[in-house]
Amino acid sequence: MTEPQHLLILPRLRIQNANAISSPLTWGFPAMSAFIGFMHALARKTDPEQLMFHSIGVVCHQHDAQTSKGFVHQFHQSRNPVGKDGKTAAIVEEGRIHLEITLILEVEGAACDEPDQHSRNRTATEIAEIAAGMRIAGASVLPGEKRYQPELINISGEAGDKAFRRLRRRCLPGFTLVLRDDLLHSHHQALQAQQPDTDLLDAWLDLNRLHQHYGPHEVTDANGKVSEQTGWYSLRAPGWLVPIPVGYGALSGPHAAGTVASARDSTTAFTFVECLYSIGQWLSPHRLQSARQLLWYVDNDLSPEQPDADTQPLYRLNNDFARHLPIDD
Repeated sequence: MTEPQHLLILPRLRIQNANAISSPLTWGFPAMSAFIGFMHALARKTDPEQLMFHSIGVVCHQHDAQTSKGFVHQFHQSRNPVGKDGKTAAIVEEGRIHLEITLILEVEGAACDEPDQHSRNRTATEIAEIAAGMRIAGASVLPGEKRYQPELINISGEAGDKAFRRLRRRCLPGFTLVLRDDLLHSHHQALQAQQPDTDLLDAWLDLNRLHQHYGPHEVTDANGKVSEQTGWYSLRAPGWLVPIPVGYGALSGPHAAGTVASARDSTTAFTFVECLYSIGQWLSPHRLQSARQLLWYVDNDLSPEQPDADTQPLYRLNNDFARHLPIDD
């Protein structure tokens, strides 16, 4: 994908009771598909000639998972509403989290070509007012501090480099989630060198596992001096790596609209799917080299007309962080 030319900044949004269960196997932060869904819902409320949305990035500044921290984490649950008989309903497990986030959206359109920054920021304020009445990852948007104002900025050309550096500073302190498919595949290859029958699921589980070993190992002190010690040590890939869902893989071909019982939409073709998983990394925004590294976008692969065990359509999200890494990284 080409480098974005314009970014819409919705800073320091406070959202309450977001969905913290991102997939059947992961929890702790809403899935990126929730933010892509918000972007699509926002696009339906906006004139496409004035503004079109292509991709989105998220910077998390604060988080407060609604859990009881003991020997085992437990979600705070509530029983509401009551049933028809007046009794409390059975609990459907819900994971909630309070967040303070900045949303960064890649946009284009007539509003981006306004001659002065004041006009562009007026458009950004209108979009922020629309977003304030919407849900983000199932959460309510609360009023934020007035000192954080939305912006529509141009990041093309030499002036754009300065604008992007300013944006990185504005997002501090915080962390942004990027995709690290490359680390998953390199770890898979390393495991296959030892056990040829290792598959990607084994590599995904192993990469998220904390390995404790006992024996001699090198230790670096605060002064940078390296010494060898004997004792317990852990082996883990560098960086704040987390398992994340990235979309869905088809389990069947599309069924005609209205032929599947209890489907939510009777006018759209229906496909049975399963969750797709990968590896993400939380990074401080000042480590980003370009806006493309930050942004997530829809990257479906619908080419197989008759899916089978090996070729199934993919409905997934993508992020180009690894593609824009310097060669020495």
